[in-house]
Amino acid sequence: MKPVVRPIRHLRWWIISLVMIGTAVNYLARSALGAAAPTLTKEWNMSTQAYSYVVASFQLAYTIVQPIAGWLLDLLGAKVGLTIFAIGWSLANMAHALATGWPMLAGFRGLLGVFEGAVIPAAMKTVSDWFPAKERSIATGWFNIGTALGSMIAPPLVIWCILEGSWRLAFVVTGGVGLVWAGLWAWFYHRPQQHPRITAAELAYIEAGQAKKPADAPAKGPGWIAIARTRKFWAIAIPRFLADPAWQTFSFWIPLYLVTVRGMDLKQIAAFAWLPFLAADLGSIFGGYLSPALMRYGGFSLLTARKLTVLTGAVLMIGPALIGLAPSAYWAIALFCVGGFAHQVLSGTLITLSADVFPDNQVATATGMAGTAAWTGGLLFSLVVGALATTVGYNPLFVALAIFDLIGAAVLFTLMREKPGPV
Repeated sequence: MKPVVRPIRHLRWWIISLVMIGTAVNYLARSALGAAAPTLTKEWNMSTQAYSYVVASFQLAYTIVQPIAGWLLDLLGAKVGLTIFAIGWSLANMAHALATGWPMLAGFRGLLGVFEGAVIPAAMKTVSDWFPAKERSIATGWFNIGTALGSMIAPPLVIWCILEGSWRLAFVVTGGVGLVWAGLWAWFYHRPQQHPRITAAELAYIEAGQAKKPADAPAKGPGWIAIARTRKFWAIAIPRFLADPAWQTFSFWIPLYLVTVRGMDLKQIAAFAWLPFLAADLGSIFGGYLSPALMRYGGFSLLTARKLTVLTGAVLMIGPALIGLAPSAYWAIALFCVGGFAHQVLSGTLITLSADVFPDNQVATATGMAGTAAWTGGLLFSLVVGALATTVGYNPLFVALAIFDLIGAAVLFTLMREKPGPV
């Protein structure tokens, strides 16, 4: 006799909570390096340029793999696909502890990037499967706080591991957490139509709010080239290319900036460097609710509300452009907080647009391709930071981040045409 499986009310929010935790675990792994960077650069006498190569190896692999990861996720489904990738990134992160110099570390960073590239496409595929169109930006906002949550936890956790053991322990711990989450995901996740815990009412609500697939629609979505030929793809990809340098800068360079320019020590960084990521969490939530609020109270269409939300984040990015004028390290951290909040407002909205304008059998592929554009921008800018931070300084680079996002918002308004759809 089979045990009785009790349904869970509002199961979709439990699912997105699990996605949020997985995103946090993913970003905890990648952000461990930034927190350990001051210790590693000192122990190995590693230059800023060499460190930028280590960062770039992750970014290059992550950039290349995202369309492949998205295609695999559309093929295998989020359950199997993300389980495989999560196990891979956890083991690759733990392998960092074996590094004996920056070239070996760069190799392990590249391996980490290969597996970590699946998390955002998988998250958006889950949102597309589990949420009606009108709730997608809210769901994206909630899972997207994981990107900042993982980055926020990394500095105090990694520095605690360094002070209590070594930097090698930090990578073992952050990788081990990922293995636990992978097991939880494999056990609990199913699509709505197959989940044993979903209620009939919730399933009907989800399906009623999603775009109906035409009867003659192919079982598989078009390939990468067909998606790349669409105007709507570039309306998302170009702004993401221009926006992601900000997040890469916040994730990989804040600790080094605070040490080299503002004179902070490890304990001070552990105490304060997580604050911009807390602000980013708030930005993810705010951005998720802003679009529905604009639709409900302003009467805007779905796509116009999305575009106005992106514009709001772009304008707020003027805050970190003023970091060079900050009179103290604490004011600089406050402006980093504004930047973290602003970036997540616009970034989460840009990610959500893939589910708004692409059918469900293309969402992960399109998200992965747009992610490649985003990480290409982040990779190139990290190399620029590594080459110019010690010559021209960080301040002009922070100004550039705000300019990029304002241009990205203009591109989105220009290229993204209105299209009727479920709201």
